[in-house]
Amino acid sequence: MEDLVLLEELVPTFEKLLDRHFSTSKEWFPHELVPWSMGRDFEPNEEWDPNEFPLPPAVRSALFVNLLTEDNLPHYFATINRVFSSEAWSEWTHRWTAEEGRHSIVIRDYLTVTRAIDPIGLEKARMAQVSRGKTPQPPSVQEALAYLTLQELATRISHRNTGKLLEDKAGYSIMARVGSDENFHHLFYRDLATASIEINPSEMVIAIEKQVRGFQMPGIGIPGFNSHAKLIAKAGIYDFESHHSQILVPLVIRHWKIDQLENLSPEAEKAREKLLKHIDRVALAARHVQAHREEDDAKQKTS
Repeated sequence: MEDLVLLEELVPTFEKLLDRHFSTSKEWFPHELVPWSMGRDFEPNEEWDPNEFPLPPAVRSALFVNLLTEDNLPHYFATINRVFSSEAWSEWTHRWTAEEGRHSIVIRDYLTVTRAIDPIGLEKARMAQVSRGKTPQPPSVQEALAYLTLQELATRISHRNTGKLLEDKAGYSIMARVGSDENFHHLFYRDLATASIEINPSEMVIAIEKQVRGFQMPGIGIPGFNSHAKLIAKAGIYDFESHHSQILVPLVIRHWKIDQLENLSPEAEKAREKLLKHIDRVALAARHVQAHREEDDAKQKTS
């Protein structure tokens, strides 16, 4: 009942944000971005050759994880549809699903045409990922808004940083286009969460604290996810530094102004204290990672 009441209170904001999304997001077509001229037939029993499209292992891992995350769309839709169960919200959940589906289409076509990733290994991983159906399951509307805001921003960062490490123009353009869509989605959820803070700041602080401290990059359930995540972090595509400087500080501190909220309940005050300490710990970890990276870079230059 509490979720239904909150959803009803959010409807005016939701309608404004939906109108904004339709007016600002751009229509685009995957087939216009894919470099089809690079493709050729796959011969029977032909083995994939990574040298045909050379890439650093971390970039291959990022493309692999990014695509399989998009492929897991049916289960993300089920989760979002469950949480936002009000009839008024169905237009957004269906539109979001259609836009996210376009991401998997364009990335898969790009990877198939360029042979950047073993297509057989990719398909086996897709079957495993979607068959398992693992997705985060936030238990309330507040926690769902917090998680989705974080998740869409993290996905945008990962897509954009992956694109920057691709040397071919088509790959960069595709990842930039997908990243731009993810930013529109992030802004939609971010501003809904902001409205929810205005309605009930204490409950939202508790929800944000839980989701920030338990946050995992999208992609849980992907075969070999931990190994891929380590490579992705080591390359700086998505690591403690980006999580702190591009998500926690600009979103939680600057935009939501969690540290400045007043008249919180005792439970929310405790949650805020835990949250701010967690952000400080992430900052410390980010500095350590950056220091090690600079040391490694210096060693490579002198060797």
